[in-house]
Amino acid sequence: MPPVLSKTPETLLTTGWSDYALLDSGHGRKLERYGRHTVVRPEPQCFWTPRDPAAFDNANAVFDPQQEEEDAGRWRFDRHGPIDSFPLSWGQTRFTGRFTPFRHLAFFPEQAANWAWLDARLRTLDKPRVLNLFGYTGVASLACLAAGAEVTHVDASKKSVAWARENAEMSGLADRPVRWIVEDARKYVAREVRRGVKYQGIILDPPKYGRGPTGEVWRLFEDMPALLKDCAALLADDASFLLLNAYAARVSGLSLAHLMAEATADRGGRIDWGELALSEDGAEGRAIGLSFFARWSA
Repeated sequence: MPPVLSKTPETLLTTGWSDYALLDSGHGRKLERYGRHTVVRPEPQCFWTPRDPAAFDNANAVFDPQQEEEDAGRWRFDRHGPIDSFPLSWGQTRFTGRFTPFRHLAFFPEQAANWAWLDARLRTLDKPRVLNLFGYTGVASLACLAAGAEVTHVDASKKSVAWARENAEMSGLADRPVRWIVEDARKYVAREVRRGVKYQGIILDPPKYGRGPTGEVWRLFEDMPALLKDCAALLADDASFLLLNAYAARVSGLSLAHLMAEATADRGGRIDWGELALSEDGAEGRAIGLSFFARWSA
């Protein structure tokens, strides 16, 4: 029996919390607060006018992109000098913010909408096994651990996995049932399929392009269909969800939903799809759509 595909998209809005807020946006940039630091980063789709243009001039850190490459560039700090790292939190999780060379701060705040969904879903299950692929610095893994799951965290970057382990220590979750794996996601999943391993939940948050620890090349549009089918094969009979998120400009929530429907064609359940967005502070705040998702649930 094929899954029921939602006929309408859903926008998952992330609003600010104690350690994060989208303060303003416009003229191709967004002004954010991370803990006590204010940060300006490029965001080309914000081609409207900022509510308070002067506030952008007083930020603690500004990312200057290199030419047309919005992800590559350098950070420019105020008179207080460079900021190395700083503590942040979301719910029960504690993690470190870092000014990376790619305009990101070692996590993606819009994913808080997914973390909240995962938390609510997992707390209804009895010690579910969750696989987090392309797990990066581990905030989603920590949210799953805090909700009672057993987690396998996989990322190709040794540095990112090391940061994830540090974040688990900060959160007081290092003693929970978690495995930290540095490996190419496709190779790991293929091996799990051969072993007959099963999971109640799987999370995929792949980049558009990347490299594995031994030089493997990942291309979203070429490699995602086969990986998603292998992930569907890892779902247990009592599986609860398979969550896919993507940031590529040419993708859409609907295209991810159809790909998900193909991979889970014989599982029944339901597929929801749409986009994740950050909402500005204030009642009249605008929202910025930043990524797309498709979610199979039993």
